[in-house]
Amino acid sequence: LEMEGNQITLASLEKGTDNPAFSFEGEKRHYEDCGGPCSESQEERREGKGRFSSYCRNALQPASKAKLFCKAHAKVLRRVVLGLLGVAYLCYFIAACYLNFQRALALVVMTAVVAFFICWDIFKKHCGAKVLLLLCPIGKCFRKSWQWLKWLLWVALLAGLIVWLALDTGRNAEQLISLGGFCFLVLFLFACSKHHGAVSWRAVFWGLGLEFLLGLFILRTTPGTQAFQWLGDQIQYFLGYTTAGSSFVFGNTLVEEVFAFQTLPIIVFFSCVMSILYYLGVMQWLILKISWLLQVSMGTTPTETLSVAGNIFVGQTEAPLLIRPYLTDMTLSEIHAVMTGGFSTIAGSVMGAYISFGIDAASLIAASVMAAPCALAMAKLVYPEVEESKFKGRASIRLSSGEERNILEAASNGAATSVGLVANIAANLIAFLAVLEFINAALRWFGEMVDIEGLTFQVICSYVLMPVAFLMGADWEDSPLVAELLGIKIFLNEFVAYQQLAMYKKNRLMGLEEWDGNRKQWISERAESITTFALCGFANLSSIGITLGGLTSMVPQRKGDLASVVLRALLTGICVSMLNACLAGLLHVPTEVGDCAMFFSTTNFSSTSYTMYTCCKQLFASSVLQNGTLSFTGSWAEQAESVLWLTECCGHYNHTSC
Repeated sequence: LEMEGNQITLASLEKGTDNPAFSFEGEKRHYEDCGGPCSESQEERREGKGRFSSYCRNALQPASKAKLFCKAHAKVLRRVVLGLLGVAYLCYFIAACYLNFQRALALVVMTAVVAFFICWDIFKKHCGAKVLLLLCPIGKCFRKSWQWLKWLLWVALLAGLIVWLALDTGRNAEQLISLGGFCFLVLFLFACSKHHGAVSWRAVFWGLGLEFLLGLFILRTTPGTQAFQWLGDQIQYFLGYTTAGSSFVFGNTLVEEVFAFQTLPIIVFFSCVMSILYYLGVMQWLILKISWLLQVSMGTTPTETLSVAGNIFVGQTEAPLLIRPYLTDMTLSEIHAVMTGGFSTIAGSVMGAYISFGIDAASLIAASVMAAPCALAMAKLVYPEVEESKFKGRASIRLSSGEERNILEAASNGAATSVGLVANIAANLIAFLAVLEFINAALRWFGEMVDIEGLTFQVICSYVLMPVAFLMGADWEDSPLVAELLGIKIFLNEFVAYQQLAMYKKNRLMGLEEWDGNRKQWISERAESITTFALCGFANLSSIGITLGGLTSMVPQRKGDLASVVLRALLTGICVSMLNACLAGLLHVPTEVGDCAMFFSTTNFSSTSYTMYTCCKQLFASSVLQNGTLSFTGSWAEQAESVLWLTECCGHYNHTSC
């Protein structure tokens, strides 16, 4: 069907006829309608536009040439810029070390670490293949002798461990309780194993060995203790910058007095920083290095290892995003390992909140790092691999980077993403604390029916989990409070438990009496350390829904597989945190009080502290009252002001000597 006139017909459309409006005839018709003057003005306009565009082209010609030059010599220019920056940093580094080397020590360490990895990458790129070729004969010889060398190595390590434990625990018998608890938990998890005969003991022993070595380095060696203490202090200083933003938005009064405005903005700040680090590739690089160490030593697949390594820094739903393209083809054992890693650790963002409570930053960092190899080992003990993994033998897998186009967008996205997390934490705190109060009211009512006073959820947990707390290494007197915190962590969440632990720590540091009637007001420093490690993990009942929801959204077709292993992963995650706590109890070194006489001679007794409480207890223990005469034993007998100090101590604490 064709239409009349100059209208476009279906036939002409199929043949591809041009629109008459843009044809020569159309231009002619427009010229006739417009007339001469109109045509002349259009020509003048065209000439003006031509002259202007020509002028613009001439003006922009140097910029275009510069752009083409930069594209053609991009590699050379990049090397020149990097070289200049390197020279500038070297000058700055030398100046900092020359002015004050002690002050620049942290800069020296960080520079040395970065320089080592840069040199290693360059060496591997240019000389790696040649070195491997040279070492090939040695590798063949080593593989032939590995069968008997392996057993010799294991026997030597076991003998060394037994000798060290015998010498170390001889000074403090409490450490043996923690060791017994560690062995009991490993045997318990083996009893819960899905396939007892298929356990990869290489993964189990290497994982526990790495956990022990990390704990030994962090908690016992001077460099490890100082390094992690320094790192914890820097994180505390770093988190302090949150106050600048939150005070501007909410005001100083709210930030100083209200928990929500004091703690929750830290999560926003930390999430923003983590997003920037992901955009720059720092986090991916760090996770790859850690996962490489775990994969080479434990023999696990790269997918599960990457996810568990990522859990050191990010949460239980963010870490699987690193391996999202591979989740569809992962075995049940690998999925179980991914879930266990999420339950065994905490995210860096909420770690900042716990540090703001007053929880020791070095202990939290150590617990997260130590949990990674332990989680992978225990996951392989509880759910061994019985399928053929598609990723076994693969050297590495590709890590996806963020979709942000620049660093400002990365910072903005990180802050915006944290809003949901902050709202979730606030809502959960309101809900869980309200539910806990309701449960306690109901339990008190039921208890009063049978003349049981003060029955609460915490009291029940303190009795049920008290043996577990004692096995981890807590004193018998501290075990009820530690068990109470464990129950809150497992059945509610670790956020509430850490709040309660922070209150106990605050009471101890303030030097309050240990007992207020029948109620214990704080726990010992050793029990605090054990509890900090035991609570460091997302393994609680509410996390089941979070884990299933996050993973199901990534691989909806495997919803049934995810649901079938989640409870086993939860149990494994709970035990991993407890194993870390046992190791913390085994390696704990008590803090020395120092010279109490020197402390008393320099203090004014206007306020109390934990040091004052400890010294007063020593003074009370050395005082002897016979026939109305007060005397002192030990080093206190030589102090002329012992009676005055005793009087001051009696002003703060109750004792029979008073």
